[in-house]
Amino acid sequence: MDETSQERHPLRRLIDYGQAYRARIWAATGCSVLNKIFDLAPPALIGAAIDVVVEREQSLIARFGVEDVTHQLIVLAVLTVVIWGLESLFQYLQAWLWRNLAQTVQHDLRLDSYGHIQNLDMAYFHEQSTGGLMAILNDDINQLERFLDTGADDILQVTTTAVVIVGAFFILAPEVAWLAMLPIPLILWGSFKYQRLLSPRYARVRQDVADLNGQLNNNLRGIATIKSFATEDREETRIRDLSQQYRHSNRDAIRLSSAFSPLIRMAIVIGFTATLVYGGLLTIDGELAVGTYSVLVFLTQRLLWPLTRLGKTFDLYQRAMASTRRVLNLLEVEVTIEDGDQSLAAGEVDGEIEFRDVEFSYDGREPVLSNFELTIDGGSTVGVVGATGAGKSTLINLILRFFDPQKGQICIDGRPVANLRLAELRRAVGLVSQEAYLFRGTVRDNIAYGSPEATDEEVRRAAKLAEAQPFIDELPEGYDTIIGERGETLSGGQKQRVSIARAILSDPPILILDEATSAVDNATEAAIQRSMDRLAKDRTMIVIAHRLSTVRNADRIIVLDHGEIAETGDHDELVAAGGIYSDLWDIQTGGRRWRREDGSSATHSA
Repeated sequence: MDETSQERHPLRRLIDYGQAYRARIWAATGCSVLNKIFDLAPPALIGAAIDVVVEREQSLIARFGVEDVTHQLIVLAVLTVVIWGLESLFQYLQAWLWRNLAQTVQHDLRLDSYGHIQNLDMAYFHEQSTGGLMAILNDDINQLERFLDTGADDILQVTTTAVVIVGAFFILAPEVAWLAMLPIPLILWGSFKYQRLLSPRYARVRQDVADLNGQLNNNLRGIATIKSFATEDREETRIRDLSQQYRHSNRDAIRLSSAFSPLIRMAIVIGFTATLVYGGLLTIDGELAVGTYSVLVFLTQRLLWPLTRLGKTFDLYQRAMASTRRVLNLLEVEVTIEDGDQSLAAGEVDGEIEFRDVEFSYDGREPVLSNFELTIDGGSTVGVVGATGAGKSTLINLILRFFDPQKGQICIDGRPVANLRLAELRRAVGLVSQEAYLFRGTVRDNIAYGSPEATDEEVRRAAKLAEAQPFIDELPEGYDTIIGERGETLSGGQKQRVSIARAILSDPPILILDEATSAVDNATEAAIQRSMDRLAKDRTMIVIAHRLSTVRNADRIIVLDHGEIAETGDHDELVAAGGIYSDLWDIQTGGRRWRREDGSSATHSA
């Protein structure tokens, strides 16, 4: 990530991001400015009315040829209606433009952020919490939307108010203007000072809310574990502590931001008092017209109230900038798994997979694979077994390009996967994982997840091949039954069979089953095994398993040990060899085998 870019002010980075909205921003800005100009006109009309009443035929309006007092008042009445009508029109337009702009930016930024997250490599997700990412996608983007909805318009209107009123003072009464403007430098200095003080406080607020959301997300996902260990009180205390930290950081920011408006108010009262006293004395002495004096008093008052709202506006601004920094930092995370440019049509894949002198390690860890060589023939079924950490899951990650190796190549049909288009590669390689992830929706939706265009007949056929049809028929609404989040209303075996049906329907030429039978009973394992036998026809299949019965019928079995191929052969050959696989088979079938010091083995029946 570009460190220089992160050091830039988030407002400048947001402006760069928002180049596509430039026309709408200018239109909204123009309406805000015009709305405020017409909003400031009534004090001038009041001053003109007083001037008409006091000066009569000598009034300012009379100088434009309207000498009759009644006609002067009618002119003022018409101007009042026109000005109020224009103010109302531009108020509607500025509200409509800013709010729609806020919704559009919120929508686009959320989609851009989510789309970028989906393109990031899996290593990034190992370092981030789901709750933290959710806080960015929801809360942080919503903070920016709130600022664009009201805060941006407030800043423009306050700026316009200050410019118009300062200009009016110097035009109408330059001798009074310098007194009225005395507080302005103090207000500007205080505003920038407060920004610098508030910025790190709101950055801390955003981090604390991300931590809180992360823990809430973890707890809700792990609610069954919390209940099973009866740790509700402990988790409630953990949430209370994080929420308390969030509250304290918010209090720290609120304590500072709340003092802004009162200080601004006291600074402005100096200018208001100077105008009231000195301008009044000039009016009494006849050096200042009564109407002009009235306008100055009213305008000073109109300057007071918008400036007292600056505290709330700055509060919105600082929250939005803290959130903007987090969102744009996310968008600047580099995508390290770059898409290839070669096509891979699923119908043309033979399914040969090669690992050529592959070396791979996860960040900051010892190499998982070193000088790894493996060839899997197209159309064959290969079982992969080994202890935890032997490198089985790493093979999946590399084939699917969730990670890239530091050295060597993985090839499909002789073509490096790094050169292939990611979407086509991953459509050609199906995965049924140990934790079958189902989405909230109907059973049909989940089976057809990878093939949304599939017909009902095709969905039913896939379910039958996966031996999922019997339990689906028993569900209240059959294929239209809504399953809970992550498929929680189904058993582990049912979820696994729906996942296999999903793979059958997508019909990939290469299929990987990762511990598909590790958490099911023997009957379900037998059903899944029958499904696997059907799936193996005319495709390359890699079956990763701890249960050796799952890979017993594989054409070839590979035994991994510390990232190396320790043994290879079919089931009978490996059992007869008396090595690692033979030991595992004895353990799982009820025998116990151990190694003597001379390297031979001995077995006792259980």
